[in-house]
Amino acid sequence: MRNIYELTTEEAYRYVAEHFGHPLPPLDAVENEDWGRDYVLQHFQKHTAEELAQAGLRWADASTEGDSGGPDSRAD
Repeated sequence: MRNIYELTTEEAYRYVAEHFGHPLPPLDAVENEDWGRDYVLQHFQKHTAEELAQAGLRWADASTEGDSGGPDSRAD
């Protein structure tokens, strides 16, 4: 599984928009703004660790396996 923070802005954008279906501004607009990457990454917080894992993604480092590690970890 890939750590979310290791994704490029474009990769994160594709997961958020295509896999999870979140509406986002055009990729060109997001890539060219200082806030763009953070804006895209915050959409991952809307998903559980299990949902992220199904997409092959994770928040935590391997050393913290078992903890979702996300800033919005929740038990639902």
